[in-house]
Amino acid sequence: METKANYVLIGAFTLIIAAALLLFGLWAAKYSSERSWQDYQVVFREAVTGLSVGSPVQYNGIAVGSITKLSLAPNDPRQVIARIRLESDTPVKTDTRAKLAITSLTGPSIIQLSGGTPQAPALTSVDTRDAPLIQTTPSALQNISDTANRIVERLDQVLSDKNVASITATLAHLEAVSGSMADRDQGLQALLVSARDAARNLDRTLDTTNGTMQRLDQNLVKQLPPLLAKLDSTLARLDSAAGNADSILGENRAAINNFANEGLGQLGPTLSELRRLIRDLRQVSDRLEGNPARYLLGRDAPKEFEPK
Repeated sequence: METKANYVLIGAFTLIIAAALLLFGLWAAKYSSERSWQDYQVVFREAVTGLSVGSPVQYNGIAVGSITKLSLAPNDPRQVIARIRLESDTPVKTDTRAKLAITSLTGPSIIQLSGGTPQAPALTSVDTRDAPLIQTTPSALQNISDTANRIVERLDQVLSDKNVASITATLAHLEAVSGSMADRDQGLQALLVSARDAARNLDRTLDTTNGTMQRLDQNLVKQLPPLLAKLDSTLARLDSAAGNADSILGENRAAINNFANEGLGQLGPTLSELRRLIRDLRQVSDRLEGNPARYLLGRDAPKEFEPK
């Protein structure tokens, strides 16, 4: 009897302990789910390849939660809604941004949170919904994909049928030109030889010209000091002559003024008399030239005898 009673006590104690642990676990799970986590939602406008439920969510490289649900937007299937659960003390601000990222080259995709200035208010204080919306920014993968798509589109435009035909025609023309140049190889060689000879002649001409210019510069440099000396002497003489002329004018200023006042006044009548004299002399000259004998003898010249 006593052995059976011990087994019953041990079993009852075990059941009580297991029930207590189960209740504690349920309470801890409920407390953790209600108070230690905050749900958010992120709307991506790009493909979320590699992202799945349970993928981690990092804030500046630190794991702060995970993805609980992925779904397409009902009104726009181009958008993907990711519901995430973060620790309640995670400082998600109104300027916090989410984007797709990868942990390594071969690692899975994750959601990376960044930004959030200390002055910005908490997102939960502005967006009071059950799962506030975190704004997104284009990921590096999306930028690479967009760039690759633009490059492919441009390559398609460059390699269009029309451009390919033009390139083919251009290559054909280049081939024809190269063949023509090969045929004219001898003429090109002769032209190159002529150009080389012309270059040599030009070099000799330039050397001769340089020598002439150097000699001219040397002669000019040698003759320049005497020329400057002569010029200085001439300028000094001119300066002296100008000084002498000023002194002469100063000494004879009274005579010059007297001549200007009285001599110029008598010059007019003298010129009139001189003109009359010249007129009388012209008349005498005309008479002498017309009939000199009559003018000199006072009678006509005798007639010459003419024998019969």
